[in-house]
Amino acid sequence: MVRDRLGKLEDRFFATVFLGSRLLFIAMLFNAAAVAGGLIGILGRGPENPIQSGTYALGRAEIQETMHIYAMKMAGVFMITTSTISLQTQFLPRGMAVLGYVLALMLLLSVGTIQWIPLVFPLWVFLISLYILNENLGQSEVAA
Repeated sequence: MVRDRLGKLEDRFFATVFLGSRLLFIAMLFNAAAVAGGLIGILGRGPENPIQSGTYALGRAEIQETMHIYAMKMAGVFMITTSTISLQTQFLPRGMAVLGYVLALMLLLSVGTIQWIPLVFPLWVFLISLYILNENLGQSEVAA
C-alpha cells in the first residue's frame, strides 16, 4: 500500500533499506518460529527432560533475543525509512512521520528493558493503514 502511493517519487537508497528491513524482520520472525517449533518438538519426543538439561532455557533465550532485540531493531529501521520517505514525498501527514521517528527511537533504544515495547510496531502499522484506508475511501467517494 505504501509503495503504491509513492510511484516515481521513491528514492532508490531508501527503497533498498525499506525492502531490506522488511526482509530481515520476516527472516527474524521465521527464525524465532523455527526455534520455537524445534523446542516444542524436543519437549514432545525426548525421553529425557529437556527442561532440566538446559535445552529449554537455551531455546527460550534464543527466541527472546531474536524477537525482542533483532526483529524489533529491524522494525525500527523500517519505521525510520518509512517516515523518511513519507517526509520526502509527503504521502503521509508530517505529524505521522514524526510519530514514526519517535516510536522508532523508543523501539530501538528500549528493546529488552520495557516489556510492552514490541507492541509499538503493530500499533504504528495499524495507524498508517487506517490513514491510507481513510484516504482511499475518500478518493473513491469523490470519484463516485
